Amino acid sequence: MDRLQAMKIFERVVEEGGFAAAARAMDMSPPVVTRMVAELEQHLGTRLLQRTTRKLALTDAGESYLQRVRAILHEIDDAEAAAAASTRDLRGIIRIVAAPVLATNFLAPMVALWHAHYPKLILDISMDAYASSRVDEFDVTIMVAGEDFDANIVARPLVQGEAIVVASPDYLERRGIPREPQDLVHHDYLRDSSAPVRAQAGAGRKLRLQSLRAEVPDEEVDAPAVLQSVSTELLMRAAVDGAGVAVTSRLLAEEHLARGELVHILPSWIFSRYTIYAALPSRRMLPARTRVFLDFLTEHVPRAVAQKSGQLS
Repeated sequence: MDRLQAMKIFERVVEEGGFAAAARAMDMSPPVVTRMVAELEQHLGTRLLQRTTRKLALTDAGESYLQRVRAILHEIDDAEAAAAASTRDLRGIIRIVAAPVLATNFLAPMVALWHAHYPKLILDISMDAYASSRVDEFDVTIMVAGEDFDANIVARPLVQGEAIVVASPDYLERRGIPREPQDLVHHDYLRDSSAPVRAQAGAGRKLRLQSLRAEVPDEEVDAPAVLQSVSTELLMRAAVDGAGVAVTSRLLAEEHLARGELVHILPSWIFSRYTIYAALPSRRMLPARTRVFLDFLTEHVPRAVAQKSGQLS
């Protein structure tokens, strides 16, 4: 048995969610993939995968083994890249997951610059509105966390921001401009269903706003939701089209505010302060290509944000 190949196959089976999918991805026959994983399990003396007719799941031993296998394969890829490149060029794939809004607005604009610096390092970007729950599955997770973030993961802060309340001029002309948080009870709320809310009795939900004045307490508002979604861009589009009041990142709203498509309402209040992080799975050794990507993000994300804000201010 080729143990290295078996480890690669095992990792791909988990990533693809099945033997047949892994076989297609690796251009191998399904029986060979199945046999290699079975031989690996026999060699280890333990079952790594629970097989059912409906899904594939890792056993406890498989979960632990997968984490070590990923680290080993990353180190092997780095060693091969170093040996093959006399110019010290890195090569390989960096697997990234991010919320769609972050992938579109932060990662996509940097792909050309990244490729110019590292043409042999491929970015494989997946999108998931709940990316923070998948840190262990990817090399890098781009995620947003609030001020109370204290998770037991390795995370590098990239940029900080605020979430504000916005609406279109057309909507405000029709419905009036809210002057205080409680005025929002008379407005249509476009709610981000991935954002924290406080469940009340029955089906009610309350929107919590923080005053920028330290002496003023937070306020909770029974804002009636007419639309809810985990898609920030969908909610932004609906707000621009006059569907209601939305909470969104000031950074993402800046272009719409500058063009007069949105208005910042309740300017003395914010929904939250947040930080965008690049999070890593728990690994003792960080692959060289991941380290390079983190350094690239740390340098270019704040710079891009500063340039964008300066152009629009």
